[in-house]
Amino acid sequence: MKILAADIGGTNTKLCLCDETGHIERFTEYATESGKGGPHVVQRLMEHMAAYEGYDRIAISTAGQVNAEEGYIVYANANIPHYTGMQVARIVGERFGVPVKVENDVNAAALGEACFGAGKPYSHFLCLTFGTGIGGAIVIGGQLYKGADGVAAEFGHMFTHPLPDAAGSEGMLPYYERFASTTALVKLARQVDPDCVDGRTIFSKINNGDDRLEQLLSGWIDEVSIGLASLIHVFNPAAIVVGGGVMEQLELVRQVEARTKELVMSSFRGVRILPAQLGNKAGVLGAASLYVS
Repeated sequence: MKILAADIGGTNTKLCLCDETGHIERFTEYATESGKGGPHVVQRLMEHMAAYEGYDRIAISTAGQVNAEEGYIVYANANIPHYTGMQVARIVGERFGVPVKVENDVNAAALGEACFGAGKPYSHFLCLTFGTGIGGAIVIGGQLYKGADGVAAEFGHMFTHPLPDAAGSEGMLPYYERFASTTALVKLARQVDPDCVDGRTIFSKINNGDDRLEQLLSGWIDEVSIGLASLIHVFNPAAIVVGGGVMEQLELVRQVEARTKELVMSSFRGVRILPAQLGNKAGVLGAASLYVS
């Protein structure tokens, strides 16, 4: 079986031809141009798909909440305007004439890690990606748990701080991702050093002995660990797989695991916190795994 797998992200879209073992024969990456809206994003995807041949299935991982049964976008935020409600599976299927499956990007990443990566030894694990926000996925008994309406695991919207005296708009509520996303880390770091425009710069400066940033990072690790500890107490997972560019720092993952285990009850300390293994291929391989039984 040959699968044409896509991963639509807010910044870049990835496309690959692979088989059910995860072997990638061809890989393409291009700018999503998400600000131009969902119809443009899907049309651009199909233009790149047209350069591929020799497949009999299409699988798509995408940002946004997804109805995987019917292959449409339940909700997408302003990062991809006019994407909510788009019938992605129907549109792509009609264009190429093969079966199409669509899944949320973090769910797909979790499936990819379950089939081909860090989650493979575990039937019960959580997956979190730390980036602009915080995405989540729940794997129970080897299967995704999606909740009553198919949109479970919005871990980034857990409340980890008290409500302000006057709760404002949704974007100002004290969600986990406001304090523990990579965006939150960069925002704090730029107050100390304006050159810290991304996680890579922050860690480079810390490795060169910047004590101010190292102290700031320690506080951010606390924020990450508070959320993970809460999830561990609720789900009792065997492992938590953490992804996103910032979590490619293995020493950071080690510190997060150590701090988190200080916060949980002793009976929960057997949990492993592991870096994702599939990197920027997690979305496409996770999409492809939708066809792996």
